[in-house]
Amino acid sequence: MTTMDVMSPRVERVRAFFAPVDRVAKTPAVFDPAQRGSFDLDAPPSPWIDLGWVRGFARSCSTKVDAIKTGAPLTTAMQVRSEVEATVRFSFESWGKLQLALSAGTQQMNLLRAASAVAMQRTGGAAVAATALDATSTATSLVLAGTSADGFSAGDLVAVDVDYAGATGYVGAGMNGAYLTTALTDVDYVRRVTLNVARVASVVGNVLTLETALPAGAPTAEMKASAVVGFCDREGSSFFQQWSAVFVAEGQQGERVVWHYPRLEAMSGVAEEASEDAGGFHALRLAAAFRALPAKDELDNETAVCWRSYVRSA
Repeated sequence: MTTMDVMSPRVERVRAFFAPVDRVAKTPAVFDPAQRGSFDLDAPPSPWIDLGWVRGFARSCSTKVDAIKTGAPLTTAMQVRSEVEATVRFSFESWGKLQLALSAGTQQMNLLRAASAVAMQRTGGAAVAATALDATSTATSLVLAGTSADGFSAGDLVAVDVDYAGATGYVGAGMNGAYLTTALTDVDYVRRVTLNVARVASVVGNVLTLETALPAGAPTAEMKASAVVGFCDREGSSFFQQWSAVFVAEGQQGERVVWHYPRLEAMSGVAEEASEDAGGFHALRLAAAFRALPAKDELDNETAVCWRSYVRSA
């Protein structure tokens, strides 16, 4: 027995934290269990974003181990891993912008408030012109150019990002919301796919105070704000979401089991799970399934798809 020994961890729930992967530099977020293993679950360290409790958390390993045989008769001399395959599945308990995007696994469109008398489109018609932001804006306070906040009210969702100017490749502030292979003409396209979304807590004059900080931080001078009336995703579209993830299961004796996946990519389409609640209602939960992609450990240059840690709570 050692000072770390406890009975098998008894856990009630698993909590999920995600962080964006830099798709251009191919750099996933790093989680250091020695320094961060006991972090406050209600205040995760940057860049990790709390996506709440998950249900039915299940990991699977299909890694193949083959025997190398030599001699006569053939005798196993060594073993090698010939194929590495790992997946993780669960359902989000909460619905939100990032939960929807991750469970969809593809572009997650913001339904921008449409201008009056515009043609119908499947992901929202031509939007009301976006509002420029003052340079004094922060991640939690948007100062609109002008003297009023016409078009915005407390409780509204707001998408903050740049005008689309014909670029191809990854787009979206802080977190890549889409990948374009050909140029488009919709000036609002980046704000349609951006994950840089928050809810307005209050409006005073021309200042929108947000309930939570924008995921991408303080807006740049080129960014504008658009009101969002909802979200829409498309089953079967081509873009793959890719994120780093940390899952935490906390035991009754203060211990934690932490799973860190540097790169998770969706391996299923849009789906929900329904369970019957009291009164005959059905709870719709966002079903998600991911395949783990490899990352290199700086310690010894070994490549792996998941790091599992066992730590004591502070």
